[in-house]
Amino acid sequence: MEADDVELVEPSGAGRTFAASVTVRLGDASPGGRMRLDAVARVLQDISDDDARDAGFGDLTWVVRRTVIRVEQFPVYLERLALSTWCAGFGAAWAERRIRVEGESGALVEAATLWVHVDRSTLRPSRVPPAFTEVFAPSAAGRRVHSRTVLDPPSESPARHSSPWPLRLTDFDVLGHVNNAAYWEPVEEALSTRRDLRAPLVAVLEHGDAVERGQAVQVVTDDTSAGFDLWLVGDDERLHAAVRVLAG
Repeated sequence: MEADDVELVEPSGAGRTFAASVTVRLGDASPGGRMRLDAVARVLQDISDDDARDAGFGDLTWVVRRTVIRVEQFPVYLERLALSTWCAGFGAAWAERRIRVEGESGALVEAATLWVHVDRSTLRPSRVPPAFTEVFAPSAAGRRVHSRTVLDPPSESPARHSSPWPLRLTDFDVLGHVNNAAYWEPVEEALSTRRDLRAPLVAVLEHGDAVERGQAVQVVTDDTSAGFDLWLVGDDERLHAAVRVLAG
């Protein structure tokens, strides 16, 4: 996967669009003042939930399969951000949501998240309800999206590095799993040691098996010619997430 392989479609001009605004706060910013990727992911998650609830679908349960974030210019501390989101595609049990983040000081972040609809009792994928499709499908304009993985499994490169990922109570959410935004924290750690890798950049994170309480997880990283790859791997070799960060 290269930076140009990531498709972030423009609004179709039809259907529902939801808007909100936030300010970058102390808990969102790095020591250098830019908005961290885990904070960006939290904003993406919140506006997605707000849109679904505003449309009357707050009782549905969704899990993120993949998040694509393209940063043209990072938001910074105290910058006011305007957010807009719309549905950009459908599959049998999933839907793609596009989010645009624009800042009053020039910040620009484009994102796409693939959300899988699951049965609340089993957490297994479940077909998207017709009522939801009726409300959100017009903006997708018939675009179909897939749920298969696009990132590679962990490499066997001799240069790759592995270290423990110490999990905290604050990483877990009401489903008992590590929250989507927390997965971006080790990505930020890796980014902090690569000072030449800054915006514009593209980051893609694909979720695998959910991380639950008591699990031991390793962060595996491997530098590439355009950025770095990162994997979250359990001691039982289960893959919990795969990440690719690329310049451009």
